[in-house]
Amino acid sequence: MEAIFVLVILIVAFLYAALKVVREYERLVVFRLGNLVGSRGPGLVLLIPIIDRFVRISLRIITMDVPTQEVITRDNVTCSVNAVVYYRVVEANNAVVNVENFMQATAQLAQTTLRSVAGQAELDELLSERDKLNIQIQKIIDESTDPWGIKVTMVEIKDVVIPEGLQRAISRQASAERERRAIVIQAEGERQAAERLAQAAAILGSTPGGLFVRLLRTLPEIAGQPGNIIAFPLPMELRHLAESLGVDKKAGGPGPATGGAPGQEGDPFEEIPKLEELGDVEGLEEEKPQEGLEEEKPQEGLEGEEG
Repeated sequence: MEAIFVLVILIVAFLYAALKVVREYERLVVFRLGNLVGSRGPGLVLLIPIIDRFVRISLRIITMDVPTQEVITRDNVTCSVNAVVYYRVVEANNAVVNVENFMQATAQLAQTTLRSVAGQAELDELLSERDKLNIQIQKIIDESTDPWGIKVTMVEIKDVVIPEGLQRAISRQASAERERRAIVIQAEGERQAAERLAQAAAILGSTPGGLFVRLLRTLPEIAGQPGNIIAFPLPMELRHLAESLGVDKKAGGPGPATGGAPGQEGDPFEEIPKLEELGDVEGLEEEKPQEGLEEEKPQEGLEGEEG
């Protein structure tokens, strides 16, 4: 019985050492007497105990946090940058054979690449063009880790920490830029409004009664607001009458009563004779009584003779 019990134990130990269950996201890199046999899995894998050795490798994406790195940018600004790297093992054999510890090697490579790329960029690029820097860092790390059987899927710069004084300067710069754009937009709007108003005024001025119609359309809008005083101006057409009268007085044009200027055909004052043509009016008035006296003298003489 003891021998059977020992035999059973040996069989169980042999099966435990020989049979391995490999999950879907795992691979077994098998070495037989030190020689690489290859990767096995997924599923049930049979190994030779004592002769075969294996290394279990996960093929899932690994998230690696890159520690904060002190960086001096190209424009001599000191800042702190950290990032995160996403990668996965695509060739299990190379990840075990070509590098001793692929996770530590990838982490060190990511740190040095982050410092190098951030040092070649300016501060404005770190703050506003992170996508371009992410792609550049990913490309460099992926090319370096390709012999290790590792594929870098994504790199993201998480945070850029700058000094407090520089933060205030950047805030003032951003505020001034926003104010400048607001003033430019407001000025552009006023210019467009002035052009539209000038066009509308030209159309209303050239159309008879246009301003009066516009006044009538504006009155309901004013009347709808409580507590307003509405002033009714004189009809707009009176200005044309005033302009016509002003032109007649200055240029001697036809007036409203005569119908023609002096000296022109149809002038009613043209037929009235001048005083110079009529002669001296006072002389004429004095001659009349003298002629009457001369006529009366011979009458008196005749009366004396008769007497």
